[in-house]
Amino acid sequence: MSTLSVVVPIRDGERFIADALTSLSRNARADFEFIIVNDGSVDATGEIIDDFIGELPGLVVIRNPAPVGLADARNTGLSAATGRYVTYMDGDDWLAPGYLARLVEAIDGLGCDFVRVDHVQVEGRKRVVHRAPLARRGTVLAPRDAILPAGVRTMVDYPYAWAGIYRRSLGDLLHFPGSLHTAEDRPWIWRLHREAATFAVVSLAGIFYRRMVAGSLTQVGDERQLHFFDAFELVFKDLEPEFLPKAARNFCALLAHHLEIGERLTPALRARFEERGAQMVRSLPPELVAGAVSRMSAERESVLRALVPDLPPSPHVRVRRDREES
Repeated sequence: MSTLSVVVPIRDGERFIADALTSLSRNARADFEFIIVNDGSVDATGEIIDDFIGELPGLVVIRNPAPVGLADARNTGLSAATGRYVTYMDGDDWLAPGYLARLVEAIDGLGCDFVRVDHVQVEGRKRVVHRAPLARRGTVLAPRDAILPAGVRTMVDYPYAWAGIYRRSLGDLLHFPGSLHTAEDRPWIWRLHREAATFAVVSLAGIFYRRMVAGSLTQVGDERQLHFFDAFELVFKDLEPEFLPKAARNFCALLAHHLEIGERLTPALRARFEERGAQMVRSLPPELVAGAVSRMSAERESVLRALVPDLPPSPHVRVRRDREES
């Protein structure tokens, strides 16, 4: 059994996959395995991966003849993993040298179910460190205690699966909803924090996340964007009443963000998106929607009120902006 399995799903990533694999080679250890899931690529991704066979110790390549999507590609890699721990990396990102060894050292030292870390966001030549929301570092805590309060940014607002390391013994808690082709990390992070026993956050920022990459799911405006609603239906399903205000605020803030960038959708798809958004907002308790709206920027409140004109009135005092939610 390996110490660590790194699961890397990739589809049509010929521009970046060599950088990703090179960074893995700078993190390689005899007890690490690197599971690359080539999810039906039709460009040169497969050939570039093959160039690393024999060069990257512990490399395992899984090839999907047809794409199954990010969630199921991750699940495929997870099913093949043999490590005591598992982490994820997207195929257009990269790691700092020695980062994986420090991840393993952190979870070994703390002895908890999972550890979350900071990351570096990359846009062109710009590098910005984004910190996990929890200020308390290096202390083992109950994951449920990091969901609330509803009115501030918490760990469920930081859903990135690749920003952490997890005991593979968590089993099904590490699986992603395979029905989702976007926003799959939202129900995943909520379930992890509701059902796992222990976790910690450490000050480690060794994963570099490329943002605004053409072709990524955050930039593509096709029908997969409707899976945002399916994802939050899973979040709300069987949710304990104490967490409902947080989930409602999370959903409303992200919905407003999606509406702000709705020009990427075709008119027909945007109409469907707006119709489903209005239905979900109206399905939530009005007082929770009012609380969510009260913490939005004026711009986002106006976007939501244009979508749902009968929204309940919000308090006069605006508490804080919600840009961090997206």
